[in-house]
Amino acid sequence: MKLLNGAIDAVPAGPWAVAVSGGADSVALLRLLRGRDDLWLHVVHLDHQTRGQASTDDARFIEELAGELQVSCTIVVRSEIEPEIPRLPQNLSARYRAIRIALYRRVVAQHRLQGVILAHHADDQAETVLQRLIRGSGSAGLRGMAGRTRIGSVLVLRPLLCVSRDALRDYLARIGQSWREDASNQSPQYLRNRLRKWLAAEPDLRGALLELGAACGALGQWTIEKAPRLCDAFGPRELAGVPALLARESARRWLLSRGAPPGELSEASLERLIEMANDAASAPRQTFPGNVQVRRRQGRIESAP
Repeated sequence: MKLLNGAIDAVPAGPWAVAVSGGADSVALLRLLRGRDDLWLHVVHLDHQTRGQASTDDARFIEELAGELQVSCTIVVRSEIEPEIPRLPQNLSARYRAIRIALYRRVVAQHRLQGVILAHHADDQAETVLQRLIRGSGSAGLRGMAGRTRIGSVLVLRPLLCVSRDALRDYLARIGQSWREDASNQSPQYLRNRLRKWLAAEPDLRGALLELGAACGALGQWTIEKAPRLCDAFGPRELAGVPALLARESARRWLLSRGAPPGELSEASLERLIEMANDAASAPRQTFPGNVQVRRRQGRIESAP
């Protein structure tokens, strides 16, 4: 319980949205945050409309829980938000993530909140690091999820990254709080579910993955501090002699500032931008994640109209 309270105490006072799916992790997060007198909370939930009546029942459970805790609540179905988002990703996971972020942005703006608090925990972090390791991510991806980050205009907090899934369920059992189970989390169709099952059988591996993520996070912080800041238009001189690790961070920052989605910037796309600047024989006009158009004109890289 001390670990739980310590994690929640780190949340800055003020008004916050809390993303609640109905699962044990998000319900525990809401309950823990509700114990703070200096937080004004607003529950936000997206009904993905993927599980029929079960999705509807999740939304009803969350609405009732918010009412019981006397917390304001916004519940929206996916079909309401989806038409508002231009260039939705084809990948379903990326699409749903984009829709959730759009909803968070709307709620934070409407209610003048500081940002949104998510319930990702230590097991989620280990799964994320392992999934990215399998996919060949470099150190930037292996740092895992940040405890505090900004996605577009939305400030995101993840205070439970040091807390295990079991600790959250034990807490709910102690206070007699129920939650909803998402049956799709057991489906072997999804890679993350398969990794979760495998990690459950290899408990010692979780700690090693968390250590790897922390080490890569420290390296990432150093990289952010040391990488050159690129101008709106830049040429090969700005990256001349810069180590590849720092050059990729500079490229990442430049593309993000032009609207590229953070989750879609692979090392290959960063290397492609660096190549555009360094190799005059490369294609002079290219498209990057998020439909960001980039051109090389007179040897300099700039956004393309």
